[in-house]
Amino acid sequence: MTGDSVTDGGATDFRQLDQRIREAKAWLAQDPDEVTRRELGAIVDDALKGSAEAADELSSRFGSRLAFGTAGLRGEIGAGPNRMNRVLVGQAAAGFAAWLQARDERSLSIVIGYDGRTNSRVFARDTAEIFAGAGIRAVLLPRTLPTPVLAFAVRHLGASAGVMVTASHNPPRDNGYKVYLGDEDEGSQIVSPVDGEIAAHIDRIAAGVSVLELPRSDDYEIAAQEVVDAYVEQTAALIGTATATPRILYTAMHGVGWETVAAVFEAAGLQAPDVVTEQIEPDAAFPTVAFPNPEEPGALDLAYAAATRIGAGLIIANDPDADRLAIAIPSDTAETGWYRLTGNEIGLLLGWRAADRLSASGERGALAASLVSSPGLSVIADAYGLPYRDTLTGFKWVSRVPNLAYGFEEALGYLVDPAKVRDKDGISAAVELVGLVAELHAAGRTLGDQLDALAERFGAFASGQISIRVTDLADIGVITDRLRKQPPASLGGIAVESIDDFRLGVDGFPPSDILRYRLAGGSRVIVRPSGTEPKLKVYLDAQAGGATAAIARAEADAVVAALDAALRPLLTLG
Repeated sequence: MTGDSVTDGGATDFRQLDQRIREAKAWLAQDPDEVTRRELGAIVDDALKGSAEAADELSSRFGSRLAFGTAGLRGEIGAGPNRMNRVLVGQAAAGFAAWLQARDERSLSIVIGYDGRTNSRVFARDTAEIFAGAGIRAVLLPRTLPTPVLAFAVRHLGASAGVMVTASHNPPRDNGYKVYLGDEDEGSQIVSPVDGEIAAHIDRIAAGVSVLELPRSDDYEIAAQEVVDAYVEQTAALIGTATATPRILYTAMHGVGWETVAAVFEAAGLQAPDVVTEQIEPDAAFPTVAFPNPEEPGALDLAYAAATRIGAGLIIANDPDADRLAIAIPSDTAETGWYRLTGNEIGLLLGWRAADRLSASGERGALAASLVSSPGLSVIADAYGLPYRDTLTGFKWVSRVPNLAYGFEEALGYLVDPAKVRDKDGISAAVELVGLVAELHAAGRTLGDQLDALAERFGAFASGQISIRVTDLADIGVITDRLRKQPPASLGGIAVESIDDFRLGVDGFPPSDILRYRLAGGSRVIVRPSGTEPKLKVYLDAQAGGATAAIARAEADAVVAALDAALRPLLTLG
């Protein structure tokens, strides 16, 4: 019996390896990229020589396919359908073009942008050639530019669609393919069921056509500088009359933000920021950071050191494609001498600013945030008598809120100018923040003072997060199923008043694997799988009032700490 099992297993393994090798050779026959062809050829050779490591690598690359979803595509650069490469991008471009043509017989157009990551320009050019080959007007942005410029260009040029080649703040070896729609979608990212419809066209092309046989044309356009200039002009206008600010230090995190940021500051009449020289130019290797995300520990260390050296009063950081914004201010208590504001703190500062502006003008625009972001924005909206909307995570949802005036996500994403861009925009948000800093500076106050003022007026809001990384995605379901079957009656000594299971449909949201616990005193816990990584994420929120901002903040922080301690034992696989 045992011998039979081993024999069967060996035969199965051999057949699987043989299948993977045949798939790899078919892939090599259509791969136009010499680098990935050479890489994959070496893996196949090693697998044929009996390398178990090479066999595993083939299984990793060909055992599945990068899924095209509402975030488009994102993954590690390399050969094979489970990696980002010219074959996969060619199939995606052809499938997207076919979907557009099946959807609409009118004259179609697409604008394409790209950042400074490995192969971004190549993927963008392939996309332009394939769309042009399909008879669709294709416009390629003139150089590496931030994602918000592409999102702006979709609306500014009246394009039917847009593609941005970027992996945002993912690890250096990654790249991605983000898709936007124009016309009635107003330049927002795609949402379901459109993602599935496009994916079906991509799969059809991948199954039946070699990428080398796809019609191509070099009859695409290069966008005029006017597109970038229009974005700069409209973004600079957000600040109004330029006034003095503390000295500002900026880092692009090895991304593409600096050229546009510098142009916006100049157009706004602001003094150009000092920069972190080592991080200011695009560099696909991201040599000074382990992970090019300003939220990650250590990512801002060079900025802290430089800002301290020059006596700056504010640090501004964009992620590599400049759609996110991080802010740090001087701190007497932090070891680095700097305190990085949380995404929720920035979100509430900008949300209050938007609400105050709407109130002064008598307008009734809506405020919105993803449901895992601080509940503080809904409190601010209520205080100003403004409509408020929770959305699913992702700016593809935030941007679609009717009559939106401002929206944010706790992961450093802010939409401050929906009339211009229907996506998070780290440059526009930076300008809004600098405008606030200038007003406070003129009054002898700081961002820290304003955070205290908000806490005293609306209450203090504290947030925390727990991330549980898994090797098997099924483990996430094991944990959430257990939470459903054994719901806690209290967390951290605080009674659970209600539980919302989003699989059953809640507040009009589509069914999804999210659990929301509402606790006594206004605290909240949300459990959900990450949309981009193999993680289960838990969001902790507490609110408190007090005689002073410091007292209220300490009380809210204590609740978050208690929730954290109570939840961790419930999130294990044991």
